[in-house]
Amino acid sequence: MKRTLFFFLYYFAPLGLLAQQKDTVETEGRIVTLSEVMIRSGTNVPGFIERVKTDTTFYKAFRNLRILHYSSLNDIRMMDKKGKQKASLYSRTRQDAWQGCRVTLKEEEKYTGDFYDKKGKYNYYTAELYDGLFFSFDTVCGQHNRVKDAQLNIKGKSGIEKNKEQLKMLFFDPGSDIPGIPLMGDKVQIFDPEHAKLYDFDIDIRERGGVQCYVFSVKTKADLSSFEKSKIVIDEMVTWFDYKSFEVLARNYSMSYNAGVYNFDVSMEVEMTHAGKYLVPSVIRYNGNWGVAFKKKERGIFTATIFDVVE
Repeated sequence: MKRTLFFFLYYFAPLGLLAQQKDTVETEGRIVTLSEVMIRSGTNVPGFIERVKTDTTFYKAFRNLRILHYSSLNDIRMMDKKGKQKASLYSRTRQDAWQGCRVTLKEEEKYTGDFYDKKGKYNYYTAELYDGLFFSFDTVCGQHNRVKDAQLNIKGKSGIEKNKEQLKMLFFDPGSDIPGIPLMGDKVQIFDPEHAKLYDFDIDIRERGGVQCYVFSVKTKADLSSFEKSKIVIDEMVTWFDYKSFEVLARNYSMSYNAGVYNFDVSMEVEMTHAGKYLVPSVIRYNGNWGVAFKKKERGIFTATIFDVVE
């Protein structure tokens, strides 16, 4: 009843009452800006931040893909220094899943340039990352969608496998410590009071795709010094949470880091949808540069479109 009354006031109150004034709240060293709508909602801001920090629905949505049938359109483009395309892959794949097993079936594929080497292996580790996220051309079993039993870690991994795992940690759990990346330390811990002071936090309530959402934005402050900018890895992150279920319905983020032997400058957009009882990604867009020691820096763009998702 309280929420119904709130949204009635929001949509039908005179415009003068809803002038977009904003207010700020300090919580554990973070200055959070609240929209007029948020102020009226009476949301517990410290509790809200804690739910954001501990959210697992984003990673869970990707885990759900491991146990479901689905089709995907895969568009990967590798660019040169001047921004011209030098290699590409376009394919349509179908994943079959049964009793904890899954396999990817290739239904259509077109590629250009040196996307593959003479042995049919990927020439680009951006493609390897994509493959690791979405493909399993050999049947694998023991699959599940539990998050608790599938925490990302680099234990036992080295080389490119370690690098891919670290990037997955950045993508799926932004704000948490990423071990093993040279000189990064705790720079990704945007909720930690020491790093929170480098960011502007903003909470609003808006509609997305016909669903009322909390919109949580984190963006680096505009007036940072060069030294302060050197402490930044996550440049910006915007997340849409379902107002009722608090599931992540979309997230956009950009990250950059340069330690010589390891560097990246990437942006990602992820849109979610429901397939029955499961929350799953429907579109994933990536655009960025990624470089590791002893390998050429890569500039890649990819889009994954996921559809026909069924149990």
